[in-house]
Amino acid sequence: MERHQITGHTELIGLLAYPIRHSQSPATHNAAYEKLGVDIVNLAFEVDAPELEDAIKGLRALKLRGANVSMPNKTIVHQYLDEISPAARLCGAVNTIVNKDGYLVGHITDGIGYIQSLKDNDIDPVGKKLTIVGSGGAATAVEIQAALDGVAEMSIFARDDKFKQNALDTVKKINENTNCKATFYPLEDLDKLKEEMHSSYLFTNATGVGMKPLEGITYIPDSSFFRPDLIVTDVVYAPHETAMLKMARHAGCKTMNGQGMMLFQAIAAIELILGKRVDSAYMKEKLGISYVYED
Repeated sequence: MERHQITGHTELIGLLAYPIRHSQSPATHNAAYEKLGVDIVNLAFEVDAPELEDAIKGLRALKLRGANVSMPNKTIVHQYLDEISPAARLCGAVNTIVNKDGYLVGHITDGIGYIQSLKDNDIDPVGKKLTIVGSGGAATAVEIQAALDGVAEMSIFARDDKFKQNALDTVKKINENTNCKATFYPLEDLDKLKEEMHSSYLFTNATGVGMKPLEGITYIPDSSFFRPDLIVTDVVYAPHETAMLKMARHAGCKTMNGQGMMLFQAIAAIELILGKRVDSAYMKEKLGISYVYED
């Protein structure tokens, strides 16, 4: 494996999460730094919630350019920062920290990555209706960013579980802070889900259904929920094609997995920290990323 040549000028950007050794994020970011020609490395640090405050103090003291943040730290790191972006505030989560000469600013790029992956494939949700399933962190980021970026109407479905209130809160935030009209529906009402999907431009699964340990599973009963001109996307990136995406593709839909969201959220984070944007075509080729299917 080719190694970055460490010098006295090499700077560090950390990834703070637990567990984290499985993450592909450092490889993605380091590939971008190589292309940009910057003397920076990205390393993963297993930092759990109890150590997070000390880690942020260390980030500031050691003058790291910034950091990427994943669970369980995304929803609590804001309390140790000096400022958070409007989107991060609405989402209640931070995945990117920018160090501006000791002043730490938190951002969320998950939703930015999702919207950019749509635009990268000539999908424009502005002024249109989105139906989305999910109440977790990824879902909230997508929902908030979609509303901020101009989606006109959003139907948010979620199960009646401990995360339901998060979906209800997200609907309230969208209606009070954006021009998007959001409505909550229980996922148990499959007839309503079908109705909303049929009147939407875009449908998104923003849950973990379809990935391990729920691989091969979908809450969509049959292909009648899809129509050929419905665009269907999934935040899941492994497996490459979930059971839901396969069903939608066979129904004639344009489909897209979560690899694009993963790529473009990283590109957005890199641009925030470094002020430079890496070429997405290069990154897709370098990392072997593809995420659109059309029969």
